[in-house]
Amino acid sequence: MPGEQDIKRHIKSVKSTQQITKAMKMVAASKLRKTQKAAVISRPYTEKLEQLLEHVIASLEVKTHSLMIARPVKNVGIVLLTSDRGLAGGYNTNLLRMVATQEAKFKDVGIKYIAVGRKGFDFVRKGGRNLQEDFSNISDTPEFVEAKVIAELVVDSYEEGMYDEVYLAYQQFISTIQQQPVLKKLLPIAGEAGAAPSEYIFEPHRAKVLDVLLPKYIDNEVYHALLEAKASEHGARMVAMGASTDNANEMLEKLALSYNRARQAAITREISEIVAGANALS
Repeated sequence: MPGEQDIKRHIKSVKSTQQITKAMKMVAASKLRKTQKAAVISRPYTEKLEQLLEHVIASLEVKTHSLMIARPVKNVGIVLLTSDRGLAGGYNTNLLRMVATQEAKFKDVGIKYIAVGRKGFDFVRKGGRNLQEDFSNISDTPEFVEAKVIAELVVDSYEEGMYDEVYLAYQQFISTIQQQPVLKKLLPIAGEAGAAPSEYIFEPHRAKVLDVLLPKYIDNEVYHALLEAKASEHGARMVAMGASTDNANEMLEKLALSYNRARQAAITREISEIVAGANALS
């Protein structure tokens, strides 16, 4: 049985860890409020932009824009959005497991990654996968300019023929305790089958409108994915640190009980030794 001093050192260590996890939970909760609000606000705009694009594409007789033309798939790009740090429960693990499973669908084509976050970079590097570019230290509440840099790299790479299809892989924020791994096709832009043609009047003409609309659509899709991913990360970390704090409380209760037992045993032993000594002298 551990001695009193050993248990006291263990209690001190657990209390120190508990203070850290409690602070991390509070920080994550603060970040979550800001990022969740931005993600929720972004959703209606993203959905409306997708609907608008579907109607415009449905009105086209021939798809001539470079971002819309499908070609034989020989190379696939995956923009992988993970966190820079751990201690977020299954946030990264669940996403990377999904991506590894989805890779089987592309077994006959080349796959190259754009890693956004250190955990994604480690996944690509340690797995011997191909990496085009990596981005780290994305803001806790992502800025649009950060998404635009990534989106421009994706568009340029696609138009240069490096990729025939591009996907976004990220955790979609559902609630504080629930995130959903998503693999979403970004390029080529096909629109939804059966969408009703638009009744819009194009000025100056449809090609010019698409030249402006399609890059904005890509920028917004990447930005919205970043917001969803960061909100999911903060939610997962808050829950993980809350669970760690609760576990520390349970551990401290057990250690306090063990300490009291050890102390009682030591007192009993001392009393026994005193009684034995007194008997020996009598």
